[in-house]
Amino acid sequence: MIFLIVGCEVGFWVLLVTGLATRYLLRARRLSNVLLLSVPMVDVVLLAASVVDLRSGAPASPAHGLAAIYIGVSLAFGHQMIRWADQRFAHRFAGGPVPVKAPKSGHAHAAYERGQWLRHLLAYVVAAAVLGVFTLLVGDVHRTLKPWSVMVPWGLVLAIDFVISFSYTIAPRRRRGI
Repeated sequence: MIFLIVGCEVGFWVLLVTGLATRYLLRARRLSNVLLLSVPMVDVVLLAASVVDLRSGAPASPAHGLAAIYIGVSLAFGHQMIRWADQRFAHRFAGGPVPVKAPKSGHAHAAYERGQWLRHLLAYVVAAAVLGVFTLLVGDVHRTLKPWSVMVPWGLVLAIDFVISFSYTIAPRRRRGI
């Protein structure tokens, strides 16, 4: 299962870079669209493989929990990562505008950090929902406890991220040099 997760991560970036290279270097817009639209299929492959693995009687493990995390993070942050890469590729290879950077200070930075935390929360909720589906499909709560074990440390990280992200609302970061 771990190899499949790593393979999906590699597949995500290969499809993304190939799609962007096809768009900006080869100027093949249709093929580029097909490649970029296939990026989310990596999540579908991972989800389907995880379900098949569990339904075939494989012991549920923290690796299945990592698969759920991968899917949650991909759904919450995937579009943002693709947009980030697209802006940089367009700027570098197609004369596009300089990519807009995230705000570094003030209220705009605080709002950005809150938004990023909300994405993090969405990733956590999606991962929990995927684990819930795994549990329902297996039909044995005790057999699926190990995948849920990844949610505890991630919950701690989410809480720490909340404190840091929302601290900028109370005390916005000041601009350097002031």
